[in-house]
Amino acid sequence: MTGVARRHVPLRSTCAQPHPCPRPLRMKVLSQVPYFAGLDEDELADVDRRMVSLSWGEGDRLYEAGAPAEHLYVVAAGRVRITQPTPTGQDVLTDVLTPGDLFGALSTLGQAEYPESAEAMTTTCALRIDPGAFRGVLTEHPQVALRVLDDIAGRLARARSDVGRISTGSVAQRVATTLLRLADKVGQDRAGGGTLLQVPLSRADLAGMTGSTPESVSRVMSRLRQDGVIESGRRWTAVLDRERLAEIAAGA
Repeated sequence: MTGVARRHVPLRSTCAQPHPCPRPLRMKVLSQVPYFAGLDEDELADVDRRMVSLSWGEGDRLYEAGAPAEHLYVVAAGRVRITQPTPTGQDVLTDVLTPGDLFGALSTLGQAEYPESAEAMTTTCALRIDPGAFRGVLTEHPQVALRVLDDIAGRLARARSDVGRISTGSVAQRVATTLLRLADKVGQDRAGGGTLLQVPLSRADLAGMTGSTPESVSRVMSRLRQDGVIESGRRWTAVLDRERLAEIAAGA
């Protein structure tokens, strides 16, 4: 970000504490990571031996945007919010991660610094791997190396696609698509019907996730509430009419 100094919040002493995450849980979440899909139990165990199990308390930062990219992580338990700094120095939410999600960055994969910050939304356990250990995984398991290359190529393609989507799709489409994605990822059945997202989503968060402005997002959310498609409170949003939301996402 040209001309704007990135804020670095010191990591608290409670961060990255050793955590005895049970082996069955570690193996389960590793099997859900696309990089490791298809590996047999012995191969997954080899990956597991190269990783460290750590825990963070609610509100702890796992890493900061702009810090040297030193680790990849896999969420084992809990939730992690991914935020990106804006030119004004604010952090906006860009994703919510759940068990099995891979995140972080390594300089050996072409990123010298973390492009975003990661913060524990709840008490969180994650598996962490450093560059040397990850290089060992790539050497011992060539199929993983091929998936990493495919993933890097896919990210480049998605980045180009996102630029086109943001420039052509309406704000309503982008907001609807984001709400559907969050409903699929962190939604819970709601008493009385609908899907509850117990994730604090500010208008600035949704604007960051949709490439829009808080004012435009606010207008869309107000209309969705008026039409009975969603409900929302201070720290929650509920999708009441998923079918209609999907129609809006598709441009209907």
